[in-house]
Amino acid sequence: MDEIKGKFWAIGGGKGGVGKSIVSLMLGASLARQGKKVILVDADLGGSNLHTLAGIKYPLYTLADFMKRQVENIGEVLIDTPVENMRLICGADDMLGIANPKNTQKTRILNNLNKLEADYILLDLGAGTSFTSMDFFLYAPNKIVVLTPQITSIQNAYGFIKSSLYRRLNQAFSKYPEALKIIGRAGSAASGEDIDSIEKLHEKFKSLGDDIQARLEECLEELKIKIIVNMVRSNKEREVSNIVASVAKNYLSLSLETIGIVQYDKILGMSINNMPEFLTKRRDSIASINFYDIARTVIKNSRGHNGAAPHGEPVAAAGGRSDNAAPHHPSPSPGESV
Repeated sequence: MDEIKGKFWAIGGGKGGVGKSIVSLMLGASLARQGKKVILVDADLGGSNLHTLAGIKYPLYTLADFMKRQVENIGEVLIDTPVENMRLICGADDMLGIANPKNTQKTRILNNLNKLEADYILLDLGAGTSFTSMDFFLYAPNKIVVLTPQITSIQNAYGFIKSSLYRRLNQAFSKYPEALKIIGRAGSAASGEDIDSIEKLHEKFKSLGDDIQARLEECLEELKIKIIVNMVRSNKEREVSNIVASVAKNYLSLSLETIGIVQYDKILGMSINNMPEFLTKRRDSIASINFYDIARTVIKNSRGHNGAAPHGEPVAAAGGRSDNAAPHHPSPSPGESV
């Protein structure tokens, strides 16, 4: 996995409306402007729209062609964008069941993406906490969560982070029934439940042995999550990432890193229907400058190979559970509020 540590970046979040796809597009363009070869992957299976934002109305090939084996090489579905050095793999939304692909399909996609020549591969994930979004998020060594200053966005971002962590724990301990039972208690937040944080989960794990505790620590170390706050209008709104980081530290034992603040940009907002022109001609806009700085931070992080991808079973269902089953998402514990 060492060869992809600085290459793969997953961009996710809570529910829609935070500008996640715009963030993916702008970050990709900013990296390309700095001489990096970038591939954007619309991993919002069943609801793809990244190609539309990039000004591509009718893509010749999409990810569906690869998934249906109409093409064997994923490189064949790559298409150029208006931005030099940035190419795109369009999502697939014209295939029955595409939003919930099987593990074998996800593994095939990820393994073939690894073979593509690029400095950066950015996965623009679907909104919410579907198994597919979380598995792609967990696979990438570098993970970005996008949120806005709205309270609902803050709550959804934290919920996405928590669900991703518990998804990973269920994967890691799928062969340890006693550990899974405790993890289930921690994620249920039932009335009177005393396991309301990862710290308390760690305490419960002590009775299961040192190996189990060590595996828990490995999972926490793997989950290096970075934050981008989008559409910020004031200095006060810049602080919302600290709120999420504080709750994540207290209840999930995760240390989040804010890698960028994107100011609200009226010009960008008015350009959504003509993003190709904005990407190529409005480099002096507030948002463009912000994303250029974020891209520099991403490049710096890549050189240090921050983050570590889950090893062994990147997209395995928890405890042998079917990927098409309705996911159980951890509920907030009493007192766990953002």
